Amino acid sequence: METHTLETAGADLVYDVRGPLPALDGRPPLFMIGQPMDASGFVALAARFPERTVVTYDPRGLGRSVRNDGRVDHTPRTEADDVHAVIEALGVGPVEMFASSGGAVTALAVVAAYPADVTTLVAYEPPLTTLLRDAPAAVRARAAVTEAYKKRGSEAGMAAFVAMTSWKGEFTDAYFAQPPADPAAFGMPTEDDGSTAELLGQWASVFPSHHGGFMDGEVGYAGKPDEFAHRLRQFLDGAS
Repeated sequence: METHTLETAGADLVYDVRGPLPALDGRPPLFMIGQPMDASGFVALAARFPERTVVTYDPRGLGRSVRNDGRVDHTPRTEADDVHAVIEALGVGPVEMFASSGGAVTALAVVAAYPADVTTLVAYEPPLTTLLRDAPAAVRARAAVTEAYKKRGSEAGMAAFVAMTSWKGEFTDAYFAQPPADPAAFGMPTEDDGSTAELLGQWASVFPSHHGGFMDGEVGYAGKPDEFAHRLRQFLDGAS
């Protein structure tokens, strides 16, 4: 694995390349991105694609990528510009992309702004709350997470996020009647369906395990990386 640093406007982006460029098999590199997870979360999944050249990176301000723009917010377009810059730095043309969570939102911004950068995108569980059936309530729930972070700190914000993402079904009055989520209840310090894909004219599919199903326990709780990698390989091979 080779690690590189790319200086861009506002950030020094660190990315890793596993395998040769151009790839020996003649296929595009497989670029794996997350948000707010950095490259460390893809160690297990990348290891299950030994025949591919795999690229991972740390988004600006996360992991090893240091931002110097004086900002702390993250916007899909800025993240998309960063990913585009890394793809250009690779110098081998478009990539195939697996993007998880917030990284999937970034990836959708990439294909919108730079369609020539990506041949195949697997957008895994992007948090597109405005497309849910109960979108107004979901947006209200998401806003409450931000409010908890601003008023009571990062751990309170994370506890509110866990409570929100753990809720089953639509966000009803019962959800909003709950007391504020307690970070201690989640072991944190107290100090501080297919409709989305249909809009793109594509299809949605179920992947094994949970939201971090491609990890083997190095970050968060273990999923089923072998089964997950097999499912991802089926998609990428079928799209080639």
